[in-house]
Amino acid sequence: MTFEIPGPIDPPARLLMGPGPISAYPSVLEAMSAPLVGQYDPFMTNTMAETQALYRGVWATDNDATLLIDGTSRAGIEAVMVSLIRPGDRVLVPVFGRFGHLLAEIAERAMAEVHTIETEWGQVFAPSVIEEAIVRVRPTLLALVQGDTSTTMNQPLDEIGAICAKHGVLFSTDATASLGGNAFESDAWGLDAATAGLQKCLGGPSGSSPITLSDRAVEVVTSRKRVEAGIREPGDPSSPDFVRSNYFDLGMILDYWGPRRLNHHTEATSMLYAARECARVLLLEGREAVIERHRVAGAAMLAGVQALGLGVFGDLGHKMHNVVAVEIPDGVPGDAARAALLEDFGIEIGTSFGPLHGRVWRIGTMGFNAREDAVLTTLDALEQVLRRFGAAVPTVAGVEAAEDVYRRAA
Repeated sequence: MTFEIPGPIDPPARLLMGPGPISAYPSVLEAMSAPLVGQYDPFMTNTMAETQALYRGVWATDNDATLLIDGTSRAGIEAVMVSLIRPGDRVLVPVFGRFGHLLAEIAERAMAEVHTIETEWGQVFAPSVIEEAIVRVRPTLLALVQGDTSTTMNQPLDEIGAICAKHGVLFSTDATASLGGNAFESDAWGLDAATAGLQKCLGGPSGSSPITLSDRAVEVVTSRKRVEAGIREPGDPSSPDFVRSNYFDLGMILDYWGPRRLNHHTEATSMLYAARECARVLLLEGREAVIERHRVAGAAMLAGVQALGLGVFGDLGHKMHNVVAVEIPDGVPGDAARAALLEDFGIEIGTSFGPLHGRVWRIGTMGFNAREDAVLTTLDALEQVLRRFGAAVPTVAGVEAAEDVYRRAA
């Protein structure tokens, strides 16, 4: 069998304007090329500690248990779910898009008794509806997505933590699609666990999942703690109710990131560097300034697509800053138009899932790409492609509407 060895990796130039992943900040890519060190080198452990401190700022929390899970954002979700859910626990998942279904799926695999409530895609839940379900179901854990890119909706969380505390329920949220581009206040909102990924508003690659855990969540994790054979020492706990995943056992992961530095896995060094730089860039610009930059970029993209005569899906009062669901005009082949944007202009926008597949494109303005030139370039290319496929769109209207938003913001 013969095999021709390929040349060095050489990706094409792309402007990633979909729902994620997005184009990373240049400094994040540079950080990933930094030399590797040993996992217990003082530089390494100090970098881990710096990264924890940086993400406390990103999450707006004082939680000591703030760290990274090596893996995509789903790895963070699964680590939280399998570590907080005991088999048979009741878990309530309000579903308003594809990723609510994902939370329910992972909870079910963690052997929970899963209860869901659903609302129409394009809408969010009123706090009273969630409280009514909590009273009825009496769950141990409420698992709720903040921003769901499948619908572009941003679920308000500010009242949910108090409701959970009132009824003795742990409160976990996934903010993969929203963190960094939309308001998030972990401590003020009463979160017990929150998870995210780097590949959206944080402006990095997929492959590392920042999480934060409240003291109440850490108590649950600690109560299930078992140190694995081979590194177990006299006096180490060995709960009969131990977490059934080894890789995602937060009890051991907390020991790895904590003062004990108990071996669990080998930290993904280049991804640690990337995650550190994502948080450093965000905090250097200023958390509120980054959220405002996303708000303006999202408002400009929204104004631009509307000026082109395109419909927008969902309740705009609860849309995330960083992604818009654009209704595909009648007669325009959605996949062919997306392919033309990619092939002729090097711009990627997203399709969608479930009931929205083939109905909308999802256009993101996230992280490094939440900037004026990226918005204007995308709108100009979209206008050309729409016209090519027979859509009657006004000349330059999208670009002019977006420019107007930026002028007003300035």
